[in-house]
Amino acid sequence: MKSDHLLLLGIGNTLLSDEGAGIHALHLMQEQTPNIPGAVYIDGGTLSFTLATYLEDCSHLMVFDAAELKAPPGSVESFVGDEMDAFLGLPRRSPHEVGLLDLFDIARLTGALPAKRALIGIQPQTMDWGMRPSTVVEQALPRAVAAANELLRRWHLLDAQAAGDLRPASGDAAQTGSAASAR
Repeated sequence: MKSDHLLLLGIGNTLLSDEGAGIHALHLMQEQTPNIPGAVYIDGGTLSFTLATYLEDCSHLMVFDAAELKAPPGSVESFVGDEMDAFLGLPRRSPHEVGLLDLFDIARLTGALPAKRALIGIQPQTMDWGMRPSTVVEQALPRAVAAANELLRRWHLLDAQAAGDLRPASGDAAQTGSAASAR
C-alpha cells in the first residue's frame, strides 16, 4: 500500500570522488531541510533491488545522482516525471541508469511508480579514488539542494523560504524519517 510520503534518495559511491555526488547532496539536503513532513532520506549507495520497497511505498520521489549532462563539471540539472524517464533511457547518462531503470520497471509492473518523481543530476569532474567530491562538484551541492527545494515547493511539500529558514508545508501531519543505508 502506497504511503503519502516523500522519498529522498541519494545514489553513488563515495569512494570515487564525484561519483558520490548524489550521496553528498542527500546529506546536505537532510542537514539543511531535516523537517520536511513525511520525508524519508535514504542513502541508496550504488543501488540494489532492496530499494524497490522504498520506491513502491512513496508518493513522491526525489533522486540525487552524478549524471553525464554534457555540461561543464558542477552543472546541475533537474529532470521531472517523464523527462526523468527519458533522460535515464539515453545512453550512459548516469552511472546508475541501469539500476534506476530496473527499479522503475519493477515499480511500473506493480503499479507503484510515483507520478511525482524527479532526478537532480550533477555533472562530475572526476571519478578517481577519493572520499570527497572535487571542488567544483562540492560547490554545486547547494545548487542541487536548492533545485530540490524548488521542486518540493512546486509539489506543495515545502513552504516558501521564510526568514532564511525553510519551513515545512502546513497541513501535512506525516513524520520525518531518518537517514538509512540500503547498501
